[in-house]
Amino acid sequence: MQVITQSIDGKIIRSIKARKGALAFSAKDFWHLGNRPAVGQGLARLVKQGQLRRVRQGIYDLPRAHPLLGQTVPDPIAVIRALMDGSGAQWQASGAYAANLLGLSDQVPAKIVILTDGPPRRVPLGKLTLVFRRAAPRNLLGAGKPAGLVIQAIRYLRKDGLSPAMIDRLRKQLDADIKADLRTLAPDLAAWMQPVVRQITET
Repeated sequence: MQVITQSIDGKIIRSIKARKGALAFSAKDFWHLGNRPAVGQGLARLVKQGQLRRVRQGIYDLPRAHPLLGQTVPDPIAVIRALMDGSGAQWQASGAYAANLLGLSDQVPAKIVILTDGPPRRVPLGKLTLVFRRAAPRNLLGAGKPAGLVIQAIRYLRKDGLSPAMIDRLRKQLDADIKADLRTLAPDLAAWMQPVVRQITET
């Protein structure tokens, strides 16, 4: 029995290492490694050992230490990816969080709104709440891509004014592929957004 235990735990860790760059995981990511009860027990042991952290039911991440703050909070985008992986639904961070991810705002909202064509729901994440909000296809242009994040940030910043400095920052930091995606999506955007996108993507 001990050999089986070590085998399941080791398989989970090796599977995590193979997912380079991934910070959060769903329990179902490991179901192919053994029967579900054995995988669940393996995950529980790894949490007890401190190798994994249970973020919420069925979602785990790798604990990350900060030299001053101690253990860092779960990465919201990593958790969202883990929640949505395999669902077949599109999703895109929106609002203040989209602007924050692009460095256009210092505001870190307590509620992160995720636009999706999947079912709506609310997911507590420590002091944060992930709100999955059903959105029309026109509001999901570029979903899952950096271009979609830019579109959502532009839409949010419109209310306070999208400054020339912000446009210039985007023009400098976005790579050629993202700009190409934005140019492709531009004709389907709201009329007021199209000249903004042209300014960002001009060379």
